[in-house]
Amino acid sequence: MLRTAYRSLWQNAFAERWVGTFRHELLDHVIVVGDGHLRLLLASYVAYYNRERLHTVLGDSPDGRPSEARPSPSAKAAALPRVGGLHHRYTWRQAA
Repeated sequence: MLRTAYRSLWQNAFAERWVGTFRHELLDHVIVVGDGHLRLLLASYVAYYNRERLHTVLGDSPDGRPSEARPSPSAKAAALPRVGGLHHRYTWRQAA
């Protein structure tokens, strides 16, 4: 195992990128009220990040989540809240 120097961001770019993403997409929008709350937020965000979040471009879906084509012209987009409603996954629903 190769150790990185303290406060040397350039030595561990992948970890720093993930921490920055976590901070910008979640912690900058939420007031954390304790250690247990932070752990709950982290678990929820990691599940969202690995299972549902598009990482680069449309069509770059995580494994197990295929891109959905619009089933009919009358179908409407519906938001499915994730990470306590801070993020959403969108899917098609038939209009009533």
